[in-house]
Amino acid sequence: MSSKLNLLNFDKAALQEWFVANDEKPFRAIQILKWLHQHGEFDFDAMTDVGKKLREKLKNSFEIVLPEVVVDNISSDGTRKWLFRLADGNCVETVYIPEKNRATLCISSQVGCGLNCSFCATGAQGFNRNLELHEIIAQIWLAHQLVADYQQVEGKIVKHLEKIISNVVFMGMGEPLLNYTNAQKVIDLLLDDNIYNLSKYKVTLSTSGVVPVLEQFCKTSDAALAISLHAGNDELRNKLVPINKKYNLQHLLSVCENYCNTRDRSVTFEYVMLDGVNDTKECARQLVKILQNIDCKINLIPFNSFENTLYKRSTDENIDIFSNILYKAGFIVTVRKTRGEDIAAACGQLAGKFQDRTSRSRLLLEKYKKEVAA
Repeated sequence: MSSKLNLLNFDKAALQEWFVANDEKPFRAIQILKWLHQHGEFDFDAMTDVGKKLREKLKNSFEIVLPEVVVDNISSDGTRKWLFRLADGNCVETVYIPEKNRATLCISSQVGCGLNCSFCATGAQGFNRNLELHEIIAQIWLAHQLVADYQQVEGKIVKHLEKIISNVVFMGMGEPLLNYTNAQKVIDLLLDDNIYNLSKYKVTLSTSGVVPVLEQFCKTSDAALAISLHAGNDELRNKLVPINKKYNLQHLLSVCENYCNTRDRSVTFEYVMLDGVNDTKECARQLVKILQNIDCKINLIPFNSFENTLYKRSTDENIDIFSNILYKAGFIVTVRKTRGEDIAAACGQLAGKFQDRTSRSRLLLEKYKKEVAA
């Protein structure tokens, strides 16, 4: 086992501490992180604004350890899903959703999920463990590399990373507020001007409502907030989202209302449309009532089926009726377009199922490593 440190497991503060402890200026941390994340560079010799002596010190102290790209599937609509195998053999899934004016990366924060939401494939898988910082940020780093355009410039391979990922959402496997320390470190890297430089409106954390940690998030984090709601009353939400039994709607929504009032930010409420379960007119009216004092938009999500589920997707007609009730009440309402369903990459379908086969992305990554080595 290597004695070197994985550079991807260092946020700015931790790397600054390392430089100070090793008699180097702390600003060097920003230089290295910029090379690593903005330029996608893991060859220390290529970091030309760093002195040779320091580069040698870095090579002797650090390495970059990445998950293995096991599966790379591309949907008919252009959505791309990766299965990444971690060092301990566990697997997580990451989804890339390109659109005309933006490209969203949906990342995982845990191996599995312990909240057991009844309509979610990840919840049915159960919980294994939290992801470390390097295992979360590696999803973003690898997505940049695997989607990047490669061009030959003056005999060298040049990666073009700009605008490959415009939005990042913590909506993959896991409940990010149950791994909040690492999730917030990733958010800080994404929002830092010298690292990923994403807008605070384009990094979103989605939670089912771990209220004590949500209160901390609302006070300190600059990321956007999405709430996985799915019901307008406690009785139904207890069945769909079991954590509601511990933190009920009144408790959850009071935190959201306070967030809007004190931070001058809006909240997105996600609502999976389940046929005959939560898609009635009365359900829509309940939403109107409980959300009327919160600055929000409502994102209706047609249910995406998975193996052994008992739920069915609401009909288009019922979704239209439901959304019109909300719209007439003055809410901003969107109906999420289902993406990647043919490769089980749609919302609620991620389960980290292992499929050991040679993938196109593995070949691309090996080719990329050879080009760097050359």
